[in-house]
Amino acid sequence: MDIYLSTAYLAPVQYYTKFVEDDASIYIEAKENYVKQSYRNRCNIVSANGVIPLSIPVEHASGAKIPIRDIRIASHGNWQHMHWNAIVSAYNSTPFFEYYQDDFAPFYHQKYSFLFDFNEELRQLICRLAGLDDAMIRYTGDYKTDFVVNELDLRNSIHPKKDWAQSDSLFSPRKYYQVFAQRFGFIPNMSIIDLLFNMGNESLLVLKDSLGQE
Repeated sequence: MDIYLSTAYLAPVQYYTKFVEDDASIYIEAKENYVKQSYRNRCNIVSANGVIPLSIPVEHASGAKIPIRDIRIASHGNWQHMHWNAIVSAYNSTPFFEYYQDDFAPFYHQKYSFLFDFNEELRQLICRLAGLDDAMIRYTGDYKTDFVVNELDLRNSIHPKKDWAQSDSLFSPRKYYQVFAQRFGFIPNMSIIDLLFNMGNESLLVLKDSLGQE
């Protein structure tokens, strides 16, 4: 199966289950126009106060169509500092935060110009830490609008405002340990870092166990 995904900032668990589908080839969309209010520049983490959305500010004129590779991260504000502080506050008591924090910290201290590059370098790190095969991942060479059997278009289906239970039969989230579960219960489909920091090298097993049935 060929699975088409958008680029994403610390994408949700649902997104990363696609990387463990049997015989799947992953195509990350590199030729689309930027879509706002999506996982392309935002993620959700679980803090002591519940779910917190984190959003990367981008330079984007209202109504303008801008290729995703040309979207620049806004230079104003101090979003990297705020995001890293939020991540540390949310996950510094998890079992694996200390183990992984040095891998993630540079992304919040070095300057990045383009959203796509930032997202993809983060995704490559996450694939390595989670034991996912990065060799199966390709970038699209043109923008595809017609799909055939054995091609799955999830570029706009994996979305913070869409119900994954209705739109994606291939995802059935398995519960895993979350540090604030006694307060909120298990919260499914958070950012992949929620899984990594809580479960460490068992994250791959959770991803495989979260594959649903068509």
